[in-house]
Amino acid sequence: MAGVSTPRLPDPDSAPALRGDLSAADFTADGCLDLLGAVAYAALSRAETVPALRATRGGSPLETLVRLFLLQRSVPYDRARAALPGIERYEAGGWLVRDGGGTDGVRAAVDVRPYAGDGGEDWWIVSDLGCAVGGAGGIGAAEGAAPGVARADLVLGVGGASTTLAGLTVREPVGRALDLGTGSGIQALHASRHATRVTATDLNPRALHFTRLTLALSGAREADLREGSLFEPVGEERYDLIVSNPPFVISPGGRFTYRDGGMAGDDLCRALVQQSAGHLNDGGWCQLLANWQHTEGEDWRDRVASWVPAGCDAWIVQREVQDAAQYAELWLRDGGDHRDDPREYARRYDAWLEEFEQRKVSGVGFGWITLRRSGAEVPSVTAEEWPHPVEQPLGPHIAQWFARQDFLRTHDDAALLAGRFTLAPDVVQEQVGLPGAEDPEHVVLRSARGMRRATKVDTVGAGFAGVCDGTLPAGRIVDAIAQLLGEDPVLLRDRTPESIRLLVGQGFLDPVVP
Repeated sequence: MAGVSTPRLPDPDSAPALRGDLSAADFTADGCLDLLGAVAYAALSRAETVPALRATRGGSPLETLVRLFLLQRSVPYDRARAALPGIERYEAGGWLVRDGGGTDGVRAAVDVRPYAGDGGEDWWIVSDLGCAVGGAGGIGAAEGAAPGVARADLVLGVGGASTTLAGLTVREPVGRALDLGTGSGIQALHASRHATRVTATDLNPRALHFTRLTLALSGAREADLREGSLFEPVGEERYDLIVSNPPFVISPGGRFTYRDGGMAGDDLCRALVQQSAGHLNDGGWCQLLANWQHTEGEDWRDRVASWVPAGCDAWIVQREVQDAAQYAELWLRDGGDHRDDPREYARRYDAWLEEFEQRKVSGVGFGWITLRRSGAEVPSVTAEEWPHPVEQPLGPHIAQWFARQDFLRTHDDAALLAGRFTLAPDVVQEQVGLPGAEDPEHVVLRSARGMRRATKVDTVGAGFAGVCDGTLPAGRIVDAIAQLLGEDPVLLRDRTPESIRLLVGQGFLDPVVP
């Protein structure tokens, strides 16, 4: 059978049978890691296939499936049949195609990538050929990945951004969840475990089909799939959780549907944040990845914080900043432009810098934004830069962070002194000073969990944190420290609540809730 130039998308009806065959061959995240080893497995995430090719020369069913679906190589038909006993069904269903040129081989029509669920489930993410990692310029792009599909319509699979967002998401049981800009359906798949109903939207109709495939192949229930931009497909509906890995790239033109939103500057991310409150139930969450401009004469924190709608608490974290040139180069390479005519590459590069210059953009920040519809008259809005390693999944820590803001908002200084606290798990104390000195120059509290923060405290702060075991009110601990140090207890009580707020807010102390 001759190869087709524009392969049709697979039929979800054959997904359950394919799931059974993939499981039987141990074509799972753990199974592939065991087969390939850490080096080859990590190389795949960098769009490098040679180590994995070397590790799959034996011809076992698992090796055949890795070559077929992960590496997108032609495999002999008899080997494919041994790995997939239902091979005729998968050819008819559009998962596999015969090689052209009369060769007795078969190729995958789509990328099928094993993926581990939150609870250890074996899932599979379906995307366009060559687009599991590395964007449109990733694996196989130079060889014509996803033949017959315009680059603008490509549907990407598992990448660093999607796994980051999955780890950030608060996984509380919810009634309704919305995956806005679903792509290949990774966030919808995660939401299916803890949401009664999942709605997934995308401007690209091909993405909705891939989401259907991902959910069906992973054994998740169907989602309510809707085509359209931003919140248009959902009207006035409200949700308990909104997640989005939107097309946030700030570019001079919307070239690729999956990454360039088509709006000027960072207007797409701003619109998403500003409109989210109107689609959240009370207590509902909106979590998204975003890029934002650093413009002359304006602090990025103030700029992005101004997007937050009334009645919503927000935590905005900037993980990285790139200058205008670095940013342009990153996304030109993502789109494979570096492989084009050098003059065309230079033209696009120049257009990017011209756009930034006109908008007075000196750089672009990468990070995440979490909103919660609290209804507070004075919302808690924090924007901070944190380029350091964090613990993943971070979702439980994010939920705790917002709970701490609720606590601090409802407790004045007197209430804090009357409250009881415990030192958070995994907090250690470090003393910094010259060797042999009687007293340290300063004391640092450091946490190994969540954001893995460290904060400098004085002797009183260190002593206070060290004896917080939930048995005594904070005020009594302060009085005891004042007596021990010979300080005025009234003055110490006056200044200690500020330290308590800092330690609670950053997660070093946990309030004891009656």
